[in-house]
Amino acid sequence: MIVFNRRVLLVTVAACLLATCASQASAVQEESEKKKGTPAGRPVLWQEPQDISSRNLLLGPGGARMRPNVRRLTFIKEEKGGWSKKYRVRDAAGRVWVAKVGKEAQSETASTRLLWAAGYMTEITYLVPRVTIPGRGTFENVRFEARPANIEREGDWKWEQNPFVGTRELQGLKVMMVLLNNWDTKDENNVLLAVPTQGGTELRYAISDLGATLGDTGKWPLLWRFTRSRNDPRGFRGDKLIDEIKEDGRVDFEFSGKKRGMFNDITVEQARWIGQLLSRLSERQIADAFRAANYNRAEVRTLGRAFRARVNELASLRRGMAVSP
Repeated sequence: MIVFNRRVLLVTVAACLLATCASQASAVQEESEKKKGTPAGRPVLWQEPQDISSRNLLLGPGGARMRPNVRRLTFIKEEKGGWSKKYRVRDAAGRVWVAKVGKEAQSETASTRLLWAAGYMTEITYLVPRVTIPGRGTFENVRFEARPANIEREGDWKWEQNPFVGTRELQGLKVMMVLLNNWDTKDENNVLLAVPTQGGTELRYAISDLGATLGDTGKWPLLWRFTRSRNDPRGFRGDKLIDEIKEDGRVDFEFSGKKRGMFNDITVEQARWIGQLLSRLSERQIADAFRAANYNRAEVRTLGRAFRARVNELASLRRGMAVSP
């Protein structure tokens, strides 16, 4: 009987010690995370595009200077995570890229350019129509995303928790997600880029994955199945943008992507602001964004007309107006 009590006592003491250690470890981890916090730098989400009507959407934010030299690639490793297959490679000029293959490559390349045209922070991307990655094969329509050595990737950022919550600029970015039919708006698809500048470090809040764009955001054809598409010009053209204007001046978008609730607080004025900004793009610029992604002539026309119609709809929004069915 005495032995039994000692065992109970020992087990109880051990359990308490383990619980205490676990609690202390958790507290240390939380304190470490608090100290780490958001990396140092000036937060930037958007910069007014003074040259919006002359921006080169064929070359995008990297311009001609940053284009990948794919005459000779060196395979580094396969990147894990995400819907598409991705490979990290080094080009003939020594630059490092993440090459994305598959259906998302075209839509992401075009969407990056349209976001950049509106003044938002983006990755540097290019579409290579055909390329051989040593040891992995030859692929059509590959998106190359730059990994400059001087830019640190500081993890992701949250839509509901960032320095820009409540600002017109963040609301405008949300509208851009609806405009492009980006239904995969989870926080993991956002990235913080620490970029050294003459005035110090800029902490750029960008969208790192725009592959699930330019398609249909989803419908319920059957009770058990929810369908969405990406890189689907006809699906994009056929999707309605706005359901109605609420009495309190909020816009109810016809959108069924992820985190749907974060789009419920967008006002007519905020949606109209981004629409009027994008309305300054020429037909040629819009078409160039899709040409840069190697869409064929018919697809460029379909996507260009659909995008322009959506922009015009946003730019003409007024409180109390009726929305066409």
